Formats: sequence, structure tokens, C-alpha cells
Amino acid sequence: MRYTLGALGATAALTVGALAGTTGTAQAAPADAERLYAPSALVLTTGRGEDAATAAVERAVLLSCSPKPTGTHPAASQACAQLHEVKGDFEQLADTSGSTRVCTRIWDPVVVTADGVWEGRRVSWSHTFANRCVMEGSQGGVFSF
Repeated sequence: MRYTLGALGATAALTVGALAGTTGTAQAAPADAERLYAPSALVLTTGRGEDAATAAVERAVLLSCSPKPTGTHPAASQACAQLHEVKGDFEQLADTSGSTRVCTRIWDPVVVTADGVWEGRRVSWSHTFANRCVMEGSQGGVFSF
């Protein structure tokens, strides 16, 4: 019985022969500037309700801070600057103790959330304010959208 080399076998033999005759070093692809920074990309939401699990989301924005502030947040540069200032500690942004804002004591809860990655760390945070006025009197404008 005689076997012949078909077109596929000939192509494979030529490819192996061509690869055997080449030598060289692998070249690394140039690093992207974005890969030099730890990722920071967050989805921020505000909504009505007493906790994040049951709140009706009213607004949501995307905020990315590395390598430069971008996203759908209307004041991305300021929001990123505030987050860098508190080293990503959202509780500091929710602090209302220094506020001089006068708000009613009406219970109309507003929930704010931050989910994503901040400087390479996974973030899943939420906070409930008594009402929108109290929220707007907090330390950070990160949730002003």
C-alpha cells in the first residue's frame, strides 16, 4: 500500500522546515501607559430607600480615576481628587459632622453606593442618609450627580 503526501501534508512539512530555520528573540509589546497604574473604576449610585438591597436607584454614573479622571460623572476631576485625598475611604466622604447645613428631620432616606475597584482593591460600599439635604451636606461631592 502506498501513501502519498497530500497538499495538507506538504504544507505542514514546509511550515516545520521554515520554523526550524528561524532563530530570534521574542519581542515584548510596549507597555500601555494605562497599565502602569492600579485600576480605579467605580459605579456610583444614588437612590431612595433604607438600604442598598431595596433602594430604587435614581441615578448612576461611572467614575474612572487612573490614569486620568474620566467617566460619566459630571465632575470627574473633583470627585477623583476627593477620593485621592481620603485615600478611597468612602466613610470619610459620608461624614456630616462638620456640616453647617440646616436640614429638616424628615425621614426620606437616600442610599449612595460605590461598587468597583479603587487603586486595585475591590470596593462594595453603601451608606444611608436621612434625606437628600443631609447627603448634600456631607464632606464629599463624589455623590453630587
